[in-house]
Amino acid sequence: MILLKILGLIDLISGIAFLMLIFGLNVYIQVILFCAGLLLLKGMFALGGDVLSFVDLLSSGVLILSIFFSLPTFLVWICAFLLFAKGFVSFLLIK
Repeated sequence: MILLKILGLIDLISGIAFLMLIFGLNVYIQVILFCAGLLLLKGMFALGGDVLSFVDLLSSGVLILSIFFSLPTFLVWICAFLLFAKGFVSFLLIK
């Protein structure tokens, strides 16, 4: 149960990093790489059959690409919304 909350927190922190990119705030490259690395590790659950882990893999790739390129805004918004949705749902699930 606590692991679910920790994984949800990773999604929320990564979503905040996406929002900082969208609104033009200075995001340290170390923060982007840290969030991308955590999302990449979380995305490895896709090998076990978890479909939503592909969102983590996609978001990790978008974060890494955002270091080098200026990405289309709608792509960054989509990743931010999906990560926030996953993060909030993991905090709402109470068992």
